[in-house]
Amino acid sequence: MLNTRRHLLPALLLLAVLACVLYKPLIWALVLLLPLTGIAFYDYFQKRHALRRNYPLIARIRWLFEDLRPFLRAYIVENDTEGRPFNIDQRSLVYARAKGDIDTHPMGTELDVYSLEYEWLSHSIMPVEEAPPSWRLRVGGPDCKQPYDSSLLNISAMSFGSLSARAIEALNKGAALGGFAHDTGEGSISRYHRKHGGDLIWEIGSGYFGCRAADGSFDVERFADTAASPQVKMIEVKLSQGAKPGHGGLLPGPKVTPEIAEARGVEPWLDCNSPARHSAFSTPANFMEWLALLRERSGGKPVGFKLCVGLPHEVMALVKAMLETGITPDFIVIDGAEGGTGAAPQELTDNVGMPMREGLIMVRNALVGTELKDRVKLGVAGKIHSGAGMARAFALGADWCNAARAFMFSLGCVQSMKCHTGECPTGVATQVQWRQEGLVVEDKAERVARFQADTLHSLREIVVAMGLNNPWDISYRDLWLRTDSNKAGPMNNLYDFLRPGELLADPDATQYARSWMQARTDTFRKGTRL
Repeated sequence: MLNTRRHLLPALLLLAVLACVLYKPLIWALVLLLPLTGIAFYDYFQKRHALRRNYPLIARIRWLFEDLRPFLRAYIVENDTEGRPFNIDQRSLVYARAKGDIDTHPMGTELDVYSLEYEWLSHSIMPVEEAPPSWRLRVGGPDCKQPYDSSLLNISAMSFGSLSARAIEALNKGAALGGFAHDTGEGSISRYHRKHGGDLIWEIGSGYFGCRAADGSFDVERFADTAASPQVKMIEVKLSQGAKPGHGGLLPGPKVTPEIAEARGVEPWLDCNSPARHSAFSTPANFMEWLALLRERSGGKPVGFKLCVGLPHEVMALVKAMLETGITPDFIVIDGAEGGTGAAPQELTDNVGMPMREGLIMVRNALVGTELKDRVKLGVAGKIHSGAGMARAFALGADWCNAARAFMFSLGCVQSMKCHTGECPTGVATQVQWRQEGLVVEDKAERVARFQADTLHSLREIVVAMGLNNPWDISYRDLWLRTDSNKAGPMNNLYDFLRPGELLADPDATQYARSWMQARTDTFRKGTRL
């Protein structure tokens, strides 16, 4: 007996040929069916995919809808507040501000204000209308000779190679237009970062790109040469990142183009490895000494580090090392586990690392509790895309904010979830030349600058409404959240916020007693098991 599924398409072809002999207008049916039948025959005889072998041609519809699924879900299925990682409302806000469109909303909030996800900032009966039009933050401790007056919203770390050349150009030109900083990501400084002269935060990862010796170790002389650039305003050591904390990376040789090799200081077309851990230091105290070396050899520029918080005792070990050595970083950036702009192992992305809020509170408490907060500024990154999101971060102890995906949206990113494939439809996250053609640097740079400026304006409106003079006056007591549908209270009802010196005076009375006891300055390992 004939297998109907396997012989349906060949039978249809035979019928089409007979029909065309009798009816010449049906020649167009043959033109259409011939290539489709060719595909069907290929599917029938191939041996890799069972579905395509059993259901020639028809089974391909499944892969078509898999490719279209992110777009269909975003534009047809989801409502305005459902999408992940950013919903329609969040993306629309960024798009509107980037384009200079109206960013107001009619008919009240669409959020369920009695759900556990809802939280709010307390406003004042007497807004402070005379608040300054904008603020800058001076980053640089007592040992810093070239402090940097930073904007309160900067571009977070995204490397050339992950982002396209045109995207890097547009971001940096936008930073130059708006007077804010552009973090290079660990891929170091490319020609596209330098082209428009925007301020740079040079990120150094475990691969030491831009300051790398031939064997992959840290080269202090190459570091000094690169750091001497007047465009480099701060140096940031990456200990870990939110998307894949505790994980290294390998850029395969075929992707190491001459331009990428030039930026990273490696050989083109050879595998480029980023180890999971640094080789330039091995203990918390050694790390502080290395930071001091970087500050000295950079000419006294602000030096700090970025991490996604993991083991609490390691945070305490870093703070103890600051106290023991007398060396403090000029800043620390807390990257939340909700962050991520490119490819990462899904199980790390979904299951490893501390979210930004808890990480920020822990580092804030460690610094305040040891009376070091006045020497170290705190930056945060992790889904920041609005003035309200910035205000919440300031309430928990942040001094400034970084954003990555929000700036990608300002470039035109549509969250197609193709960042890791090289098939980004908007030319933002791809190295394929023709895919970059639609990204016009001059136009997108203006959108980048406009989004940043309008977001800071939104932050100011919130600060004014709260009756405050600046965002650093926002307290954790001003941020309310629900504990259930009937009860709500300020953040200190849920989280503990240490008072200055409390961790030094009586660590056993804090929630960090065990971590404090386990922390040592001569190792990142736990000193005591309890």
